[in-house]
Amino acid sequence: MVGTDEMIGTSAAVREYFGEHYEAVARFHARLRDEGELRGLIGPREVDRLWERHILNSAAVVPFLSAANSVADIGSGAGLPGIVIAIMRPDAQVHLIEPMERRTAWLEEIVADLDLGNVVVQRGRAEEYDGALELDAVTSRAVAALSKLARISLPLVRSGGELVVLKGRNVEQEIEPARKVLRKLAQGEPEILEGRTVDGVEATTVLRIRRR
Repeated sequence: MVGTDEMIGTSAAVREYFGEHYEAVARFHARLRDEGELRGLIGPREVDRLWERHILNSAAVVPFLSAANSVADIGSGAGLPGIVIAIMRPDAQVHLIEPMERRTAWLEEIVADLDLGNVVVQRGRAEEYDGALELDAVTSRAVAALSKLARISLPLVRSGGELVVLKGRNVEQEIEPARKVLRKLAQGEPEILEGRTVDGVEATTVLRIRRR
């Protein structure tokens, strides 16, 4: 019997949403499903909800990166959202920044398996690339509270570029504690946006901040 998540992933709506990129996304999903828990990339409860909670959730950030020719995903981990972005935006250079060796090994395997020529896997913490990278956009998913995230991410964004991150519903509560670093590095008020993919899948909260 095909589970609910597999039904979502093979549905006409999801196939249409990803279009020509569907097969690559489905291969990435299959690798995560088969190896993710064993390799310590995802928890056991996540295996049966990869499409809805992880793949589509990651894809929701892509429309907000449409003007970016260079993107970094910091703390990339299993490649969420970085691998999904790279598949959907083959015209953009995507940097996957991850400090853990076993995770960068996984990312390099996936990049080779999916023949993603637009991806650079870089082992290290975001802070180590301050001054070395200047990108149109930096993104992340479930990495840190906004106060820390802004401090380590915004220095990698070029002037006028954007920090575009996937956040939980309570992200508004993170803004006030981050005011000090935002006043120093950001321009204008952070925007809380709604990222939608396919009907029936919960919208994703996206926070966008422009670099001063």
